[in-house]
Amino acid sequence: MPEAPAPDAALFDKVVNLCKRRGFVFPSAEIYGGFRSTYDYGPVGVLLLRNVKDAWWRSMVQLRHDVVGLDAAILSPPAVWEASGHLKNFTDPLVDCRVCHERFRLDKLDDPEVCPNCGAKQSFTEARQFNLMFKTYAGPVEGAGAEVYLRPETAQGMFLNFKNVLETSRKRPPFGIAQVGKSFRNEITPGNFVFRTREFEQMEMEYFVPPAESPQWYEYWCQQRLDWYRDLGMPAEKLRLRAHDEDELSHYSSATSDVEFLFPWGWDELEGIANRGDYDLRQHAAHSGERLEYFDQAANERYVPHVIEPAAGATRTAMAFLMAAYDEEEVAREGQGQGDVRTVLRFHPRVAPYKVAVLPLSKKPELQGPATEVLAALQPEWMCDYDETQAIGRRYRRQDELGTPFCVTVDFDSLDDQAVTVRDRDSMAQERVPIADLVDHLRPRLDV
Repeated sequence: MPEAPAPDAALFDKVVNLCKRRGFVFPSAEIYGGFRSTYDYGPVGVLLLRNVKDAWWRSMVQLRHDVVGLDAAILSPPAVWEASGHLKNFTDPLVDCRVCHERFRLDKLDDPEVCPNCGAKQSFTEARQFNLMFKTYAGPVEGAGAEVYLRPETAQGMFLNFKNVLETSRKRPPFGIAQVGKSFRNEITPGNFVFRTREFEQMEMEYFVPPAESPQWYEYWCQQRLDWYRDLGMPAEKLRLRAHDEDELSHYSSATSDVEFLFPWGWDELEGIANRGDYDLRQHAAHSGERLEYFDQAANERYVPHVIEPAAGATRTAMAFLMAAYDEEEVAREGQGQGDVRTVLRFHPRVAPYKVAVLPLSKKPELQGPATEVLAALQPEWMCDYDETQAIGRRYRRQDELGTPFCVTVDFDSLDDQAVTVRDRDSMAQERVPIADLVDHLRPRLDV
């Protein structure tokens, strides 16, 4: 594996600023002063996030015959979380600074004796366990009988529906149930932009296997998930697979590895792949009274499948793609000797928010008509942008910052030769292409 570069601390501010300026991510409720640890995905960011989720779904469900999908409820009764162990175990150690009154996760402090906010020494209270689940009430009356929880993970819905999916999908182990959806955790110390927030999206899959086969399937999914990020353009030197030490393992896990990305603050988790054994199905069977097992007719045996779980964060993965794609290079200004710094997001085409931008050379009516016709021909194929404001060079730079792989310029020559200029984002090379051939020209370059 290539040697990893050093973390680029300056990259964080550059990406955060670009996100606000270009419509990727906005602070939530900003006109009211913002709401800590929540973010809204803007016109470009929602496309990036959707593309990340679609690429995951394509890889995990569409291109496989052994995985099916699910969309489970967000609200669930306490019995689910008692059985899963979340009511008892889903906690973080919380400490308060007696001087500045800020709260911190004890296990995330660089120095447990010094407050990172005010610098006070030995000012922390005794650590206490803080449950991260959000609790609310269902119905018009508050009280213990009406308590429900917002799910802190999507996984439990797949365990609860194991029997339903097994009976209706005609699958048998090894098979998986995949889900993409919102989860909620009352994080003590959210931070690093959208990396750690209280509301986020997950991409999880529970893969049910015969018990004896769980070690080999665990190794299989570790490699599959690492390859997914590489195949979508993340540099190999900024990715690693880190196996958990014994003292890091969850109580249900016999093995866990994290796919980690080199963020500006250092290595951090994108996805965890865990061998959960049969813990979850046995717990829910014991608490619900339902038999959550599989009968193998060929072997004439009944068993509780073991589970391999690849669980990724969609929002933090989108952030990692942004950071991996961010690049600055010095290019010559057209017609001038001096250089200019170009900011470009070198997204893989499958992840890029817009695939093509259609840019009429001017706002004159004689170009607007042909430009909108070109746009209409491209829109059934790909997500496209249309921009007719400012000089063409400035519009190219804007599309570079959005990560758009190709720009299509409609100029006055187009009226005569029925061709357009196609500009490549990465090389900035330009090519004249007949309008009639445009879709066929772009398809092999975008549908990869």
